[in-house]
Amino acid sequence: MKKLFLYIVAAGFSVSSYAQDFHLSQYDAAALNVNPGMTGVFKGEYRIHGHYRNQWLAVATKPFTTGLISFDMNKGKWGFGGQIANFRAGVGGFNVVSVMPSAAYKISFGEKKHHFISVGAQVGFFQKSINSSSLTFANQYVKTNGGEFNTALSTNENFSGNGIFNLDINAGAMYYYADPKSMINPFGGITVFHINNPQESFLGETNKLPIRPEGILGARVVVTPNISIIPKVFFQYQKEAMELTYAAQGQFYLANYDLFLLGGITYRNKDAAIVEFGAKYAKFIGRISYDINTSSLTNVSRGRGGSEFSLTYIFSTPNPNPVPTCPRL
Repeated sequence: MKKLFLYIVAAGFSVSSYAQDFHLSQYDAAALNVNPGMTGVFKGEYRIHGHYRNQWLAVATKPFTTGLISFDMNKGKWGFGGQIANFRAGVGGFNVVSVMPSAAYKISFGEKKHHFISVGAQVGFFQKSINSSSLTFANQYVKTNGGEFNTALSTNENFSGNGIFNLDINAGAMYYYADPKSMINPFGGITVFHINNPQESFLGETNKLPIRPEGILGARVVVTPNISIIPKVFFQYQKEAMELTYAAQGQFYLANYDLFLLGGITYRNKDAAIVEFGAKYAKFIGRISYDINTSSLTNVSRGRGGSEFSLTYIFSTPNPNPVPTCPRL
């Protein structure tokens, strides 16, 4: 049951980020992106995950795009892996690339060993760049031709460089309960990102990336042998930016086709309502979601937020003598 429950825990962990960090809405997909303690926490031998997000295409000439790919291995009590992510935004060509290797260790406890804690860490680096020559500033605005920017004028800005490279350290822990006879299996976790407060500034100033703590709490509730619901709450903040989301995912198992259908809705406080659909067949899990903007920007966006796609492949060696159980992801 422990292995069967691991994906359920992963369904409650993924990242949504504000402030200096990039932002995802499918927070039951990119496990390593939300908590390094999720490294190697899945049913199988290794896992490959790909993710893409396109945001604010309706209101920006250069929308925000996010892409990531991760790989991790399940080695019993240990998990090893890593993630490469890229975020790009704006006419200034602001670009972030992060490479984060990770490792985690699982501990079981309790009379029947149904309680588990996984503790993990990520130690890697990020590289941020910007094309300062493509930016325009207020002092370059002139009244000719009804008002325009004259890029030949000095910006009066002193860019010390167009690139930043620095070390980044994250750590996290998660708990999950995996009793095969329980109708409710709770899980929860905490993560702290940018523990080392890495320095970042294109102007040569002292500017440290703020620590970003986050927490998640949820449970898998079995309604029938073929239907489950996973309610969950996600919270994080970074300096003056805060995010609170409420979500519920439904899972329906079609026994005749050995197919899981997934669907859910998430509400991100004062920002968006997110609808998503997906399916798991064989070793693949595919998902698609869309953000419906509900913030004060709706006068311009008309509800159009961002689209997101993810695909996960989990390799596992077939069990020659499987034990019959109720269907699980």
